[in-house]
Amino acid sequence: MSVSLPIALVGLPGAGKSKVGRLLARHLNVPHIDTDAVIVERTGRSIAEIFASDGEAAFRQLEARAVADALEREAVISLGGGAVVTEAVRNRLGGHTVVYINATHDELLRRTGSQTHRPLLLADPSAVLCRLREEREPYYRAVATLVVPSGPGPASNVAATILEHLELS
Repeated sequence: MSVSLPIALVGLPGAGKSKVGRLLARHLNVPHIDTDAVIVERTGRSIAEIFASDGEAAFRQLEARAVADALEREAVISLGGGAVVTEAVRNRLGGHTVVYINATHDELLRRTGSQTHRPLLLADPSAVLCRLREEREPYYRAVATLVVPSGPGPASNVAATILEHLELS
């Protein structure tokens, strides 16, 4: 198998980074690291609590540290949807395998519609997702070594597509 580790997964909230990441890690028999989960574990607070009490800038600093630490390991890493807005994170991703999981707007809405743990999506999920895509799409594409679409099918299809591409490269 010619897959190079670590593999980082990026994309908008609801793209399937965590679910696909767990599947890839299981298939490759390596750890899965979800940087949001790392932040929650390190701080003892939810992402929503960090945003509310400390603000987005403080959260992004915690996130950049979590990403840097994760990239030191042979693992599959699921980054938070906004990690790429931080220049230090984008710089750290250079030279690594980075997969942009690109889900359609309707699919993202379907997946995130009832989730209250996503602080940026609470007000108007559709409008916020449109704005986030407009802001973040150039970053996702800039760091990605592979772009994989994600639709209404199972996450295992996305994982299989990623593996197929990575094993052929």
